[in-house]
Amino acid sequence: MKTDPILVTGATGYVGGRLIPALLEAGYQVRAMARNLEKMGCRPWSGNPRVQMVQGDVLDLESLTRAASGCGSAFYLVHSMIAQKEKFAAADRRAAQNMVSAAANAGLKRIIYLGGLAETRDGVLSKHLQSRIEVAKILQAGPVPTTDLRTPMILGSGSASFEILRYLVERLPVMTTPRWVRSLNQPIAIRNVITYLVGCLEHSETIGQTYDIGGPDILTYRDLLDIYSEEARLPKRWIIPVPVLTPTLSALWIHLISPVPKAIALPLTEGLTSDAVCTENRIQSIIPQKLLSCREAIRMALDRIEQEQVQTCWMDAGNLLAPEWAHCGDAEWAGGTIMQCGYRALLQANTQETWKPVSRIGGKTGWYFGNLLWRLRGAMDRLAGGVGLRRGRRHPIELSVGDALDFWRVLEVEPPNRLLLLAEMKMPGEALLEIQITENKNDRTELQLLSRFLPKGLFGILYWYALYPFHQWIFSGMLQGIAGAIDKPVLRGPERFTSKITKTCALPPNNIER
Repeated sequence: MKTDPILVTGATGYVGGRLIPALLEAGYQVRAMARNLEKMGCRPWSGNPRVQMVQGDVLDLESLTRAASGCGSAFYLVHSMIAQKEKFAAADRRAAQNMVSAAANAGLKRIIYLGGLAETRDGVLSKHLQSRIEVAKILQAGPVPTTDLRTPMILGSGSASFEILRYLVERLPVMTTPRWVRSLNQPIAIRNVITYLVGCLEHSETIGQTYDIGGPDILTYRDLLDIYSEEARLPKRWIIPVPVLTPTLSALWIHLISPVPKAIALPLTEGLTSDAVCTENRIQSIIPQKLLSCREAIRMALDRIEQEQVQTCWMDAGNLLAPEWAHCGDAEWAGGTIMQCGYRALLQANTQETWKPVSRIGGKTGWYFGNLLWRLRGAMDRLAGGVGLRRGRRHPIELSVGDALDFWRVLEVEPPNRLLLLAEMKMPGEALLEIQITENKNDRTELQLLSRFLPKGLFGILYWYALYPFHQWIFSGMLQGIAGAIDKPVLRGPERFTSKITKTCALPPNNIER
């Protein structure tokens, strides 16, 4: 019944963020679960009266059981994509076991799981695909019937697979590629995936079944590269397969030329070493729909990017872990000395005028001063294994909690007065950048830039003092650049200031989001 809420785990992820609007459009009540309520509250669907938002973690059985209580069905959309010390399999296993227990305790009628599709080649299957298959087996072995939709590569604006394809073609006119470019795949468009997910709720015959879902085309990755270059109106790319490029080397190369980090690129490239072709198509007769070809899916994704209408992005699923000292500023809490560098200027402008360029900062707009140095820092971070500047930002104007912004992540945003960013670049410490706008009388606004840094060890302290002169120069230039962007005079400054450290604070709830 549509009166029973549908639990969606991973609500702020790439698929979950698109599934929820589709469920609402179909008339369902939705209970959206994620590990951070504030981040979830920034989603366009968060204000819908048929959406209940709950904080929960699939690795925490108690919170997962609370989230599932009172629901009729659940979508299980959580995967440990990041290949870090190979702990993902144990985490996925524990999370799946928790879902089985929570579903049984809450009396759910069914679970719908978005799994992986791959066939072994030479007896080898990537560890991530093995883990996804294991998760399906764990869920289907439980007392609550589970529908497993085995999915190959998903094509859509903002997906990690699409971004890798996009940057490979757009950045490299000549490519030396590994042997896996010859593997067969049956990519499916994200909108077709969403239709299948919602359709399973409408058809009781899908309960407890396993289906392969794919698009109408069976082709190689090399074919996809050719199709993308044609749809993007680029010259044909020269592709030279070589036998020595392992998935690890391929992931490292993808890390260097695209915004997708190696930790995510590795499981994706490992998965491409296996064929991913549907072995049956029963679901097409149960949930009929127009399956988009790879060419149509790529064309649609490019249109969404050009129109700046990307609904969800792989970057949405990034960690949002604010250090405790970010909220209290207390060095004793932090376990060390908090370094800071602050500059301010008085502008002949109101807060709305000043906020406009601040809300556009980063991405294609840049940082209003020293953009070459910002790009150099981003390149250094990329070489060190960090995220670099290339991932840009989700939207050119809008900012939400949890958004990636170059090598920062938005921790807090309070238009038109405050923006707090957490550094995600590689560095010997933790760093925050706060932009504060305070309006005085007569349309005068004080604009502040404050950098705070908690060093780790002696190297962290040396790192801070080595960059301190650059901070002074860049912050001063940024203040003048922001004033220039709105064509308003600087009445006073830029000048240094020191932020007061508070000794008391109320720590917020755990705000980790995968």
